[in-house]
Amino acid sequence: MIRPSWFRAVAVASVLLIASFSSAAAAPTGPGTAAVKKANDTIAGLLKQKAAPGSPEEKKLAGKVTASVREFLDVDELGKRALVDHWGKITAAQQAEFLRLLRALIEDNYIKGLRANVDYQVVYVGEEARPDGGTVVKTEIKTKRRGRPLTIKIDYVLVAQGGSLRAYDVVTDGVGLVENYRAQFNKIIAKDGFDGLLAKMKKKQQAGG
Repeated sequence: MIRPSWFRAVAVASVLLIASFSSAAAAPTGPGTAAVKKANDTIAGLLKQKAAPGSPEEKKLAGKVTASVREFLDVDELGKRALVDHWGKITAAQQAEFLRLLRALIEDNYIKGLRANVDYQVVYVGEEARPDGGTVVKTEIKTKRRGRPLTIKIDYVLVAQGGSLRAYDVVTDGVGLVENYRAQFNKIIAKDGFDGLLAKMKKKQQAGG
């Protein structure tokens, strides 16, 4: 299987969370499902408030979307798990810079999502507990590709934090963001070192995500 590059995965993460869902099937009861549905509904509602590209209104709207996604998607936890093979070997300053860049790249894609007109139907399939205490919420996205029906299986991996559930991984058709990031980060670090990874992330950010 050819997996997407780490920066393409950034786009995947944000698109899954900011897609404008046209409708949603009745969700099974459960705290995990409720948390995912609330996040999706909140963000979809914000995206209905269209604004002109580059306008002050769009920037204000982008800020609201970013804040909503931050409440649900724990990018710091995602980043730490993806960089687990190197996390203890880098300095606190390097850790902070890495997480800053990762958040910035994902948030850059939030703004792109504001300008997209993507319609899906999300179906909440159910949820299950993980051995590590986390929760997996299983969903299916019903959409079309080239006019043909398409179903994408998306699982949200949640952990309890401060009385709420937040996602640190999104698994699309069996491929998780954490797993994909880890493979790509390790490949880049093996070739160019950790500073090389930061340089690539900075270049990607400067290019607009």
